[in-house]
Amino acid sequence: MQLAHAVVLVTGANRGIGLAFAREALARGARKVYAAARDPAGVALPGVHPIRLDVTAADQVARAARDCGDVTLLVNNAGIPATGGFLQDGALESARHQLETNFFGMLRMAQAFAPVLAAHGGGAMLNVLSIASWINRPLLGAYGATKSAAWALTNGLRHELRGQGTQVSALHMGFVDTDLTRGIEMPKSTPEAIVRAAFDGLEAGLDEILADEMTRQVKRSLSADQAAYLQAGS
Repeated sequence: MQLAHAVVLVTGANRGIGLAFAREALARGARKVYAAARDPAGVALPGVHPIRLDVTAADQVARAARDCGDVTLLVNNAGIPATGGFLQDGALESARHQLETNFFGMLRMAQAFAPVLAAHGGGAMLNVLSIASWINRPLLGAYGATKSAAWALTNGLRHELRGQGTQVSALHMGFVDTDLTRGIEMPKSTPEAIVRAAFDGLEAGLDEILADEMTRQVKRSLSADQAAYLQAGS
């Protein structure tokens, strides 16, 4: 999937990684970029087409698919994190809340836009996941579970959409320096570096894009006797 002349829709495009996706898509020659956000007034990037979209609202997702019928690349970036493990107070409510965006939101978008992508020869879908798809610690317990679910969704969509020629790529990464990780003292990549790696991988046709060295190390460990997800940590 080449970005030049593509029509791109990025969810959660008002800040952080989503904003970097929209900016980089323009830089790579996308013909049109829809910058989707719950409040499109918060999208301040010149050259994009802001649209109102809450991925947890079925009616807004359906309207976006109807109004943005020229999309050839869907970037499922919208996501919400919350800290805490599975045994803390409020863990059930937190998990349900995060699943609505991180899993069901992605599923709604995939269902709505699969026919749109098919109408334009297949196109591509890039799902923003996380190193937490594979490794779960108390700091981001419920969040990690939602990203594991989104990874499974991505892998299933890849097979279901293969027949219509849609490329489905998963983006995995560690901590990124955005508002969402403020206060977490860990090494962080810049949004720009993650997005460059994501689009490079997408244009190379990769099914899974490992955007930083920590993520590559964790992925390599998954088949080891002492996989990263088995090791103690915070």
